[in-house]
Amino acid sequence: MKNMIQFFNTLSGRLEHFRPLEKGMVKFYTCGPTVYDYAHIGNFRAYMFEDLLKRFLLFMGYNVKHVMNITDVEDKIIRAATEMGISLQQYTKVYTEAFFQDLERLNILPADVYPRATEHIPEMVKMVRALMEKGYAYQKDGNYYFDLSRFPDYGRLSKIDMGARKAGVRIDSDEYEKESVHDFALWKAKKPGEFFWDTELGPGRPGWHLECSVMSSKYLGETFDIHCGGVDNIFPHHENEIAQSEAYSGKQFVKYWLHCQHLVRDGKKMSKSKGNTISVQDLTTQQGVDPMALRMLLLSTHYRKMLNFTSDALHQAESSLQRIRDFLYELETQSFPEGGLSGVETLIREAESGFVSGLSDDLNISTALSAVFGMIKKANILLSLGEVSHKGAMRLRSAIQSWDSVLGVLSDRGQQTLPADLQQRIDQREQARVSKDFALADRIRDELLAQGIVLEDTKEGVRWKTIPSSPSKKRSP
Repeated sequence: MKNMIQFFNTLSGRLEHFRPLEKGMVKFYTCGPTVYDYAHIGNFRAYMFEDLLKRFLLFMGYNVKHVMNITDVEDKIIRAATEMGISLQQYTKVYTEAFFQDLERLNILPADVYPRATEHIPEMVKMVRALMEKGYAYQKDGNYYFDLSRFPDYGRLSKIDMGARKAGVRIDSDEYEKESVHDFALWKAKKPGEFFWDTELGPGRPGWHLECSVMSSKYLGETFDIHCGGVDNIFPHHENEIAQSEAYSGKQFVKYWLHCQHLVRDGKKMSKSKGNTISVQDLTTQQGVDPMALRMLLLSTHYRKMLNFTSDALHQAESSLQRIRDFLYELETQSFPEGGLSGVETLIREAESGFVSGLSDDLNISTALSAVFGMIKKANILLSLGEVSHKGAMRLRSAIQSWDSVLGVLSDRGQQTLPADLQQRIDQREQARVSKDFALADRIRDELLAQGIVLEDTKEGVRWKTIPSSPSKKRSP
């Protein structure tokens, strides 16, 4: 089953069968945050795609070694820390911690290693020195640059035309020009008032592109299986990573390159410069959005398609998530007769096939989710007819839980807890029922229903569940 998996490789521009370099092991690098500000949900679109990829590989039986870098030194960070008069570590600490909190909120599996750029300066100096010795780099005014004229394969990933390059033109800034092909900085000389390291290259600090090459190769080797990121990273960042890494090692840097498309908000690209960003914390803490509904939204569009973030799309994700939760609720609370699996096993087998074949086809999440919801629809019919046994209910629950090891939307972190005032109203209703004040009990039930809380009275006591509210009643995210 493993050799049926195929991914779209940005390097070749086509779908390719996935065959890891080492049998049973996938070495996997993802571009992490630049911790100069809070990450927004556009950033998390990429992290969610990478989490789906990783979870699916684990589901298919692979071992995965995952490295995600933390960029804690670059132009914007240096400017902000200098203006505030604090160290880089002090400045980046709050944003790094917020990033990890957001990963947990969204039930994104942690990487095996989170290397920080500032902790790998000696290795970066070593790579620059080696590139100098091999003739791929040169020095000017204390800065060290990669000489693109020495690397004829430049542009393979991004399909950039090297003929448009102006020889000898250099760029120092991490905030690069998107359409210009320049020799890029490997190491930047110290500037007045700027943070720096004293090294054999002279006082200065690394260029952004160098950081990822050094940290990925240190923890995954000079050649590894998969490198991911957003389409924004293809040029020049990933193109530059390939140039300096392959010039340094003489080996292919990465076998498969996977890139996800942008998240847009109401049709417009989400970016800090446009002022239309929104953070995970804003949505989940301030606006009360279920983190697992946000997770469902972020993973439910194929990673190579644009994702439009709207109130309606979020509401649809909430509804989809609730369908799964309601199905599990019925399986967990109903009484079932003894008996065999009857038609349940066939439903599960068909859904499993659709789920796996969908994700094996370049992570086609639409096909995978259709298989899951198709099974739920058919199983609900069997439930209504009383044709599901206790054994069948157990198998259905097990299947959903198995697929959720890939989807990750049923995490306890995402399960809602009621605010204290709503829980108090439920308790008051129970007291009213005990006192036979059924008019008050019914009034409280109706009040809670208006707030999206459905109460169900069972032999074991009262249970509650949420229903998605109308988009018109929700604040616009």
